[in-house]
Amino acid sequence: MTVTAIDKATAEPFWARVTAALAALRPIAGSREPAYDTPAIVRTMGMRPKLGARIDEQLVDGWATAAGRHVSLSLLVIEIDCMSDYFSAYGKDAADDCVASVMRAVTDALPRQGDTCLRWGAASFVIVLPDLPVLLARTSAAKIHDAVRRLGLVNKESHAGGVTVSIGLAVNNPRGGYDRKFFQTAIEALKKAQRKGLGRVEVTDLRPAQERKRKKAA
Repeated sequence: MTVTAIDKATAEPFWARVTAALAALRPIAGSREPAYDTPAIVRTMGMRPKLGARIDEQLVDGWATAAGRHVSLSLLVIEIDCMSDYFSAYGKDAADDCVASVMRAVTDALPRQGDTCLRWGAASFVIVLPDLPVLLARTSAAKIHDAVRRLGLVNKESHAGGVTVSIGLAVNNPRGGYDRKFFQTAIEALKKAQRKGLGRVEVTDLRPAQERKRKKAA
């Protein structure tokens, strides 16, 4: 599968960036097109796409950076709400345009130059944020939500009336080698956000439990 990345540091004028993003979203030879008409990835565990080398690399590097500096690691997993319904109502070209616009809005809302939005599957994104205080990570998630709403993309199939995103945020203090369960924590946070409704943000902070475990072992 193709993983598309947009780096905030490489920003260009908005519509030029959208055009470039649309070109990047076209699958390379031999790859599969996004399956918008399949169930949401976080609801059907067996259909969840593989992370891909780029996302794996960012997770491992972000973990190592945070562990080496003894700082926290934040992970955002974002999914466009009701995307399969959007695809059914408006067609593939409109769905591609929607995903590209949302990806650009997400990237523009990232807190630091060099932070990267990686596309995962048909309508989901992954953002790895090492050494970012949890309050700033929460604020960034809220800004992403607001930025997508401000796009004003209509979705008549959504109860919200427009395109929204749900966001799962996981935070921990990495130690040792990368623990793949951390990504699953962010997925569970996303699932919880979606169960509560449209355009929600859910945070799972693992640090208190980690600190209690550390003190108990000391």
